[in-house]
Amino acid sequence: MNVSLTAADGFEFPAYVATPTGQPKGAVVVVQEIFGVNAHIREVADGYAAAGYLAVAPATFHRAKTGVELGYTADDMQAGMALKAAVEALPEPGVLADIQAAVDYAAKTSGGKVGIVGYCWGGLLTWRAAAQVKGLSAAVPYYGGGSTSEAERVRQPHCPVLAHFAEQDGWIPMDTVQAFIQAQPKVEVHTYDAHHGFNCNHRDAYQEASAKLALTRTLAFFEKHLGA
Repeated sequence: MNVSLTAADGFEFPAYVATPTGQPKGAVVVVQEIFGVNAHIREVADGYAAAGYLAVAPATFHRAKTGVELGYTADDMQAGMALKAAVEALPEPGVLADIQAAVDYAAKTSGGKVGIVGYCWGGLLTWRAAAQVKGLSAAVPYYGGGSTSEAERVRQPHCPVLAHFAEQDGWIPMDTVQAFIQAQPKVEVHTYDAHHGFNCNHRDAYQEASAKLALTRTLAFFEKHLGA
């Protein structure tokens, strides 16, 4: 289902919500790639709901453009990168205010602890949220573009973090991943023999074995940190 959420500055934006059967064992905020809350992100949210969590996927492009739902063509990539740039250019706290509202909604609605997971740009936002958003008990960024930069890797997360990276990622060089590991000894980092976007079965970069292993690790991480 879709709900309307309101950030602290009064900005209203939509979010896709997937509910589990029975009482949620916690909640997971799912942060989109640069392609919007599209079919893939809804499927990801549905997967976390099937695992027992209330899943909330906020539309993090909404401050720049409403109703964004892209595919994975070259044109879609270009459109998504332009929208990402527009949102990244917003004054602080920018879209993190919307993520905070999603976390607050998830906590109130589920009655449990809240984790966050994000993919691509959503991985970067997840990493930032771990340091800046209140109410998180766990964070899992997948191949967060930019998160290994010098400016980002010095952030201090306030919750446990599990980070997934792809060893053949053309956007995130492995030397910057190694620098991230050195800078963040408390972060659990896993790398995979895969390309950027390996979790997404809607794109050519999908790598099933890596996606399944990363999900297994992610669910175990959430079970550990979001449990009673």
